[in-house]
Amino acid sequence: MARAVTLIRSDRLSDVAEYAYAATAPAEARLIFLAGACPLNEDGSTAAVGDYAGQAAKAIENMRAALSAAGASIGDVINTRVLVASTRREDLVTAWQVVRDAFADHDVPSTLMGVTVLGYQDQLVEIEAVAAVLDS
Repeated sequence: MARAVTLIRSDRLSDVAEYAYAATAPAEARLIFLAGACPLNEDGSTAAVGDYAGQAAKAIENMRAALSAAGASIGDVINTRVLVASTRREDLVTAWQVVRDAFADHDVPSTLMGVTVLGYQDQLVEIEAVAAVLDS
């Protein structure tokens, strides 16, 4: 199946970042805007309390489920925003590494942000995403 997302790179920008700096989708692509994927279990409880990596992994799992329900996969994601409830760079990097590993070679443009608090009890990580698909 053809992918709608094209990742854009520039030799004028640092290659230190572990993601493409831009991405495009053709006009005929269907865009999918996901709510922030949270580290919630099916019963609504927060998974992996106190564990940034564990919560990032659960958020990725939930994001994959939402993408699947919309007829997409992680390879169709065009952009992410990773929110981490911490002021410590180490905590942000811990969550980011899980997200980065989940995306592998599909290193979409991303923003990693430390925030003061997230919406659910004991929540440390949330991942927003936009995807683009070509329906046949």
